[in-house]
Parts: sequence; structure tokens; C-alpha cells
Amino acid sequence: MNLNKALYEMREIRDFRDMMNQSAEIFANEPAFKLKNKSGEYYDVSYAEFRQKIDALGAAITEREWRGKQIAIMGLNSYPWITTYLAVQIGGGCVVPIDKELYFDDIRTILEVSDTKVFFLDKKAYGKIADRRNELPEGIELIVLDAAKGETDYIVYEELLEHGEALVAANAPCVTEYKNAEIDPDGMSVLSFTSGTSGLTKGVMLSQANICFVVVSNCSVAKCGPGDQYLSVCPIHHTMECTEGILIPLYCGCCIAFNSGLLHLMKELQEVKPTIFVTVPLMLEKFHGKIMQAVSEKKGGRLKLTFGKLVAEATNAVGVDINDRIFEEITKNFGGRLRLIIIGAAAVRPEVIKDFKTFGITSYIGYGMTECAPLIACNHDQLFTIDSVGMPIPGLDVKIINEDSQGIGEICVKGPNVMLGYYKDEALTNETIDEFGYLHTGDLGSMGEDGILRIHGRIKNVIVTKNGKNIYPEEIEYHLNNNPLIAESMVVGFDDAENDETLVEAKIFPDFEAIKKKYTDKGKDVPTGEELSKLFDDIIKDINKKLPNYKNVKKVTLREKDFIKTTTMKIKRYANMDDDSDKEVSSDNPLK
Repeated sequence: MNLNKALYEMREIRDFRDMMNQSAEIFANEPAFKLKNKSGEYYDVSYAEFRQKIDALGAAITEREWRGKQIAIMGLNSYPWITTYLAVQIGGGCVVPIDKELYFDDIRTILEVSDTKVFFLDKKAYGKIADRRNELPEGIELIVLDAAKGETDYIVYEELLEHGEALVAANAPCVTEYKNAEIDPDGMSVLSFTSGTSGLTKGVMLSQANICFVVVSNCSVAKCGPGDQYLSVCPIHHTMECTEGILIPLYCGCCIAFNSGLLHLMKELQEVKPTIFVTVPLMLEKFHGKIMQAVSEKKGGRLKLTFGKLVAEATNAVGVDINDRIFEEITKNFGGRLRLIIIGAAAVRPEVIKDFKTFGITSYIGYGMTECAPLIACNHDQLFTIDSVGMPIPGLDVKIINEDSQGIGEICVKGPNVMLGYYKDEALTNETIDEFGYLHTGDLGSMGEDGILRIHGRIKNVIVTKNGKNIYPEEIEYHLNNNPLIAESMVVGFDDAENDETLVEAKIFPDFEAIKKKYTDKGKDVPTGEELSKLFDDIIKDINKKLPNYKNVKKVTLREKDFIKTTTMKIKRYANMDDDSDKEVSSDNPLK
């Protein structure tokens, strides 16, 4: 069997309208969402009802002449978030998803660069912009997703939706206009921003055709359908969660519930009883750690676990799978029905995948990037590995170029999921997508004759934390290098064994002349090595205030010499990783 071919026949979809029209007809009375009311009780929203909500919101958007424009969304994973996401694009518009953890300056930059005219956000996100609302792009409309009726500082989402429902009931002209709006499946439909060298200015342009291809291709090798319950946990603005955890279940007739916060996750796993959820390695490893800790604290726990694994292996060897019954005490922590975990964004320890498989819960490791909408390769229903990202999804051409003696080189991708390009940046687009249509990922990988893809590292400088967040060194270096006392900087990641996390280190070559001048101008002696360290600790504290917590610099190394550079004066990152100039300035203080 060629494991890079479709395992199941799937229906074709042209765009999101086509997808939702089909799903609303095929799964009309199936639950699309399991939601909580204000009393904390769950209720279902059917596919037919959800499709009607999309049309109602679309009608209201059309009446206000927002249809076809760039519309930003920011907030917690929610039903209004995804309803807005689909309503905008089904009307031919473009969605700009914004990370809810960003601060005001980055939010404003995205709104300005993306030419956003309308901004849907929840109250928590609104709190970040409320005091500086007058600094937002002129004329931008604000709609708050979870505001109470009657609030007047912005447009209330619920009131907008109710008005749309009235328009649909009256068969207003804007309803017909919305339903018949032309959709270009190959036009820009999602504009997702990632960090660049000068702040958040790299916008990935995706089309509905890009995303629909991933939806159909992924479903052709990993089966789900009515009866499957998803729990949406990862941030929805990430392409991985939006495609894998929202759009795929909607295409397949599954039901989606939203996690209301990690503090409530264990409780909601019990309530929702998911069969599938998408996660990042850190979360899975934390689950695994808690299970192992609980086992070790229980009398005879490790012995029972070892015996259970032996029994499971023996029964599996003869084609009998009773793992879920053997490890029922473990699996009930996840609601008792969990059968599949989809993992992306970073590497995960193989023993974690192996143990969960033994418990009766399969984990599929995948690989992708926003520029590929996002999936490139995955494990699936006929391919389970614990140390690879599986095979390229059906319909993709993946090759390794510039291989070394071990067959490791850059991963390049060609296919219908490759982005349209970077927004307003033709040079970067041409640098990333070559003349033959291959996207150069910047990631190092190898692929054997069996077609299985393994990741070996990154050419790119991105630091990936255990919880799947990307930290772009250039963004932090931008802030560092803006300080007049810093001549050069290089940001790298380091593994903190105590916290089992990847953290940020700043290697800094100070501007010693500027520091001397700063002190002598004030009639002070030049600082000692200890005082110099204190000075830079204060500088880092100020810079960290401008960054989300996960991007904070946690370690500083001051260099006595400038960095090793190329002939074009660019810092050679890898040559500087273990350079012996990386030591704290002390008794050999160059200022002396």
C-alpha cells in the first residue's frame, strides 16, 4: 500500500460556502457545536442552525457595506469567533486573525498594515485597546463578541446578529446579495501575521482553496465524522487549530466544544467527553507527567502500570485491543472517550506518544507551517510512528534539497496548499517560493525510501517553545538593538531543565563607548562588571514589558568582543552559538 495516497474517498469542496452548504445538508440535524449557556449548562447547535447564523451575520455585514473588506478577529476560542470567520469569507471578504496575547502596539500595527476596516474582538481584547482607542486606524468599526445588549461604546455582536436574523426573515436585498456574493477560491481570504525583523509585518496570504485542499486531503487519511466530539483548546487564531480543530470537524460532521481556559480544562474534559482534540507537545507532556506522578504515588502503582503494559502488548500482538479497559482509570481523566490526539507545532518525546498508545489513545504527529495552510505531513490511520512527522499529505510534492552526507537538507513543498505569498512583500515572496513553485520552508529534514519525513532542525532562526509558540529572534533583537547602549545582539533559545521549557537568551555586545559617555557625562566613574550587569538587567526588564511573557528574555550574556560576521556584515548565528567571547564582563571589563 502506498501510504501517501488517500485512504478514503472524500467529497470535493470549492470554497467555504460550498463546504458549509454541503455540511448543512448532509448533517442538518447533527450537532455542530456543544456550547455553554450563562448558567453553565450545555446545549447543542445543529449544522442547519449554524448555517443560518452564518447567513444572518453575513446579511448584517453586507447591509453595513463591510462585505468584501479586511475584517480582523481577536479573542478567546468561541462560537461567535468562528461564525464571524466563516461569515466574512463566505461573503467574499478576508479575515485577519490576531493573537489575543499581543499588546496594543502590535495590534495597531497589524490593523494598519492589513488595511483592516472592521475589528471583531471580545471584551478582554477590547480592554487592551480601550484607553488608546483614538490611536487605532481612523474610522475602524469595533464589534465586541461577548458584550451585553445595550452597551454603547461599540457595536454589540449579539445585537448585530439579531438584526441580521431580522433581515433574513424579511428577505431583504442584502441577504440575496450576500448569498450570491462572488467568491474567488484562489484570492486572498485569510491574512495571518507572523513576526519579522522589524516587528509584526510579515503577512501570510492564504486562499480558501489553500485551506480547503488541506481539509479534504487530511480527511482522506484520518477518518472522523458524526459522533466524534472535539474540544477546541489551542488558540484559534493559529492556522493549525483553526484548520485541524475547527474546519475539519465542520467538514466531516463532528461536534465542537470550546475550552473556556486551561484552568477549566480537566473539568471540561469530563463534561464534554471528547473523542478527538488538537494539542501542542507541552500540554501532552504535562498530561503524561501528571499520570506518571499519580501512578508513582499510588501504592503498587508502577507495578500495576508495568503489568498493564505487558498485558496490552500481549493482547495487541494477537490482534485484540483492550487497552482502554486495562487503563480505564487513566483514560477516564480525559472523559473516557478520547481516541485520538493530533499534535503539531513542535517535537514531542517519543515515549509520551508510545505510552498514550498503550493507554488506548492514539496520537498523530504532524508537521506544517502557516504558509502551507498549515499541514505538510502527518501520521494517519495507516501510519503510526513515534519519531517522525509521517508522510506528506496526498496531493503534495515534498522534496529535500542540498542534502548532506546523511541525507539531511532543506524541506521544500509544492502543492495546492502553498500560500499566495507575503502581503505587500514581493521580494520576500520570491525569496521563499522559487520559480518552479516550491516553497522553501527553512526547515531541515530527511526522507527515506519509505517516504517518511523526519525533522532534524531549522535553518530558520525561529525558537519553538514546548507549548508550540514560535518566538522569532529578530523581533526581540529589534527591541534590543533600538537601545543606544547595545551595539549588537543575537537571541537564541535554551532548554531550561528545571521548567522543562525552551526560554529566550540574549547574547549582547554592549556599545562600550556609549556606556562610557553616559557615565562620564554624569561625572561618574565607568561601571564595574557587576554594575554593568545590573545596567543590562534593567534594560532587559524594560524590553520585556513590551513583549508577551513567553517572549521575555530570561538569560543575558554580555560579550567582550563583537560577533563573528559574514563578509556582508551579517551575524553568523551558528558560528556565534559557542563562541568563547560569550562570557560575562567581569574583572576584564573593557571599560577599564
